[in-house]
Amino acid sequence: MNLAINDHRLAKSGSQNAALRDYDSVRRAIAFISEHWRTQPTIEAMADAASVTPDELHHLFRRWAGLTPKAFMQALTLDHAKGLLRDSASVLDAALDSGLSGPGRLHDLFVTHEAMSPGEWKNGGAGMTLRYGFHPSPFGTAIVIASGRGLAGLAFADPGEEQSALADMQRRWPRATYVEDRDGTSALAQRIFDTNLWRPDQPLRVVLIGTDFEVRVWETLLKIPMGRAVCYSDIATKIQSPKASRAVGAAVGKNPLSFVVPCHRALGKGGQLTGYHWGITRKQAMLGWEAGQVGMH
Repeated sequence: MNLAINDHRLAKSGSQNAALRDYDSVRRAIAFISEHWRTQPTIEAMADAASVTPDELHHLFRRWAGLTPKAFMQALTLDHAKGLLRDSASVLDAALDSGLSGPGRLHDLFVTHEAMSPGEWKNGGAGMTLRYGFHPSPFGTAIVIASGRGLAGLAFADPGEEQSALADMQRRWPRATYVEDRDGTSALAQRIFDTNLWRPDQPLRVVLIGTDFEVRVWETLLKIPMGRAVCYSDIATKIQSPKASRAVGAAVGKNPLSFVVPCHRALGKGGQLTGYHWGITRKQAMLGWEAGQVGMH
């Protein structure tokens, strides 16, 4: 697709377009923090890395995440990650007990899901029509993919990576028919990224397309509330495969619904961020952004 046309379309999306512009500076700041966190970089140094003034950086992080740059930097520390992991195993139990009404879910994106049959997954999406659109988001350009039954895919791209991110998603269901439909997917993008639309009585409909094992892992990820995290081994135990941490990690990496199915909330046992399909900087951004959301309520 012509990226100039894509940029024109992105420009129509108001607040999310502002968030996309902000993210471009945020990701540069995060990359700098990740590289220099041991030396506790100054706000001036962070601002310089993000190509903004210290004052602009302060307003940027306040606007984008509801946090000061210093608080955001704190949200990226290993200690913070370990805090997210506290009682990792019981977080999943609590989610089962409380369902959508649990205290940690008051300010989260509510999701209702169904899984495609194994046959539909095995035939590579043959007979499925998937509509997609490129949309601005707080984490870069989002590729929103919808089936007739709900949201089927969500990917992210930095500038210039839009087409390769789309191709990555298309390889998952190579026999499906893909139709570009920005207007038809824009309401879904709003539902995902506009926190004012996160309502338990109007959950976002998603369809999970994967193997039985992958779907069980993704369903478990959906139980992790914002502001918490779970380690891979606890996910493995929860799905009755306690020795399958590595396979769980692989299934987490194949999650086709980034952010919505919150694979960014899966961490290593010691709080390490481990990998993330759309880049570790984006995982850090999501965890920091969520720290701001939780702090605001």
